[in-house]
Parts: sequence; C-alpha cells; structure tokens
Amino acid sequence: MRAAIIHGPYDVRVENVPDARLSEPGDAVVQVLRSCVCGTDLWAYRGESPRRPGQRLGHEFLGTVTDTGPDVTAIRPGDLVLAPFAWSDGRCAPCADGLPTSCVNGGLWGAVGADGAQGEAVRVPYADATLVRLPSHAASDDRLLNALLALSDVMGTGYHGAVSADVRPGAAVAVIGDGAVGLCAVLAARMLGAEQIIALGHHPARLDLARSFGATAVVTRRGEAAVAAVRELTDGHGTHATIEAVGTRESMRAALGVTRPGGAIGWVGAPHGNTDALDPMTLFLHNISLRGGLAPTRRYIDDLLPHVLDGTLDPSPVFDTSLPLESVPAAYRAMDARTALKPLITPGG
Repeated sequence: MRAAIIHGPYDVRVENVPDARLSEPGDAVVQVLRSCVCGTDLWAYRGESPRRPGQRLGHEFLGTVTDTGPDVTAIRPGDLVLAPFAWSDGRCAPCADGLPTSCVNGGLWGAVGADGAQGEAVRVPYADATLVRLPSHAASDDRLLNALLALSDVMGTGYHGAVSADVRPGAAVAVIGDGAVGLCAVLAARMLGAEQIIALGHHPARLDLARSFGATAVVTRRGEAAVAAVRELTDGHGTHATIEAVGTRESMRAALGVTRPGGAIGWVGAPHGNTDALDPMTLFLHNISLRGGLAPTRRYIDDLLPHVLDGTLDPSPVFDTSLPLESVPAAYRAMDARTALKPLITPGG
C-alpha cells in the first residue's frame, strides 16, 4: 500500500510500505477514506521534534473496516468508522477515569512501529474500544465526512480546551490561536453558551472563519497590545475563560494576561518553546486555574457526534484544501507556508 513517510526535515515522501494487516485478536484494519495534516505534524516536518527516518505520518482518519480479529465484536467489515488520534484499550484505570490518551496500553498513530493515518490503510489495536461506528449514509456526504473527521482531533481538542477553561453560559471567552484547534475552540465556546468570544490571531481569512463560527470580536495585535485589547473589550476585567491553542511562550503569556481573577485557562496548545512562560505567582495571586493537556478525544466523540450528525455543529470549513494521497508533500509545504489552514487528504482521490 501507499503511505506518507518522513525521511528528515522538509523531506516527506509517499512510498510503498507493507500492507496494514491484523496482528492481535483485537485488531481491525481500516481502509482510509479521509485523513489530513495537523499543525503538530509540522514540528516533525521542520525538524523541531524528533522522528526516525522512515517513520509514518498522520494521526487523524476515518474509513471503512476491511478486516477484524476474532476478539472484535463491536464492529465488522463494511462499517464506516472514525478513529481518535490515539488508540486505547478502554479498560485500564486511566480509560475508566476518562483519559484514554493516558491508556497504559495506548499509543499514537504514526509512532515508531505504528501505521500512520496519511496512508491507504491503518491497523487499529483495541478496535472495539478505539473505533466509533458512523452511520453508513455519511459515506456519500462529503461535507459530513469532513465534519466527522474533525472529531478525530481538532474539534475534540478545541472542545477539551473549552471544557477545561470552564466555559459556561454568559461567559466572556478568549481563544488564543487561529489554527484549526483555535477555530474549533470558538465553535465549542459558542456551543457551551459563551456570550462573548474573542479570537486572537493574525490571518484575516482564518479570523473571518472565526467570526462565522461565533466569535464576537477578533484581535490581531501581539504581546501586551493584544492583552490590552482584550481587557478593553471586557471593560477592563479580562475573560472568565481563556483557551490557549498555540503552545508557545508568547501565547501562554497572553493567556495569563487576559484572564480575569478567578478565571481559568484551558491549555491545549502542545508545548513548544514555552517552558518559561508560566508565571506561578500570577496564577497564585489571581486564583487563576490552569487545566487541560493532551485532549482525550475518544471521550468527547460520543458527546459531539450527535451535534455533527444533526448539523448543529459543523467544523468542516477548517479543511480549506483537498489533495490526493500522492500530494501529501505538497500539503506539508502549503501548511508550512501558511497558504493552507488544514489540508484534507483523500487517499483514493
């Protein structure tokens, strides 16, 4: 089969690899219908996070089950399924606590020795616990498929940020970051009843999308000027809830600066050069809570899926480019140049 492989910084290729096949009794094999490129994939692409030459790429996908092991009972060949960005066994203590991303037997697609989502097929460990069956009619609806794919990572991660920040009806919310996760956090804040949603970013087209998703205001300034703008929009108080969806030093400092005393920060931007950004004294003096982390998206799919299926939640516009599998290298170049927000990959397209 064909799959995307990384050989080094800025060197992604689509190559022939061994076919995905069953290895354990609880496995399934899924033929990929939709995958995509994530902002965190760019770190490996740029050489800023380690990858072994020859390692697979991609962690978001949905598709059709083609084979199942003898212990698999919840799904069967022919089912349309969605995979969260991490597999999990569904029975260990972290899974029972609602943290499948901390599963003692879990892992991430594209890890060493694992299939990546940017390929024609994927072997799925612990298929019963990991995969979510989708209605078969979705397979013929491109917009719906795209919206469902967002539940694999970015929509669930944005929602995790909003839940972690305790977004509630009537709240003033700041969303820091205009990438796909930040935009999905805007959707999540609107869904949870926020009255004021301020999106912070620097790309006009993305901020236009943030407005269409429910942002009541946008801020394009940086640093202290951005903090001052949010404070002005909230009558000097700051926000009840702030969603940090970037993961840099600047973005975390902005999150601390815009959050009002007693507020909360939902931290879902994977840490990237921000180890010195947290000021414990600011958190302490102003009773600001900091929660979040690697989003347990499998836990949230059951909550979000009905809203996507009935059309009240539609994150599909975050996919602004569609390319076939053979053009994955071009998808990475477009994301790296910021000419694409989130490229959709259609292996058969």
